[in-house]
Amino acid sequence: MLQLLLKNKAKVFWSLFLIGLLICIRLFEDNLFYDPFLAYFKSEYAHAKLPQFNVFKLFFSLGIRFYLNSVISLFLLYVIFKDTKIVKFSMLLYMILGSILMISFIFVLTFFGEENKMTLFYLRRFLIQPIFIMLFIPAFYYQKQVKK
Repeated sequence: MLQLLLKNKAKVFWSLFLIGLLICIRLFEDNLFYDPFLAYFKSEYAHAKLPQFNVFKLFFSLGIRFYLNSVISLFLLYVIFKDTKIVKFSMLLYMILGSILMISFIFVLTFFGEENKMTLFYLRRFLIQPIFIMLFIPAFYYQKQVKK
């Protein structure tokens, strides 16, 4: 195992660096992004009213955050698999899933916000966290193993 790690030093370094970038986005989210729901969902939100927010700033901020997480995740996929087909397919998935999630989030927030707080919580979670990379890496690894 140690021999394998030493043989792939560059891959390990870049993977850890990119994971570190994803962690930094999470650590500095309060300073980097406009998101009044950060504090709201950390509190006792079940009985609280939705916070005041600017729809355009929120949409832009969530979009930028999703974009940054997606780009870093795509680089991570390339570092791990060295396969541009995987990266292109993942890019298409990120664009489709990101669009669906963003439209769904804004729609639910605008029309059903108070009644569907948990739906908002989970839609927002998929937008702000790099959850898809945790699904894509094992899936593509399994696909590569099956092809062998």
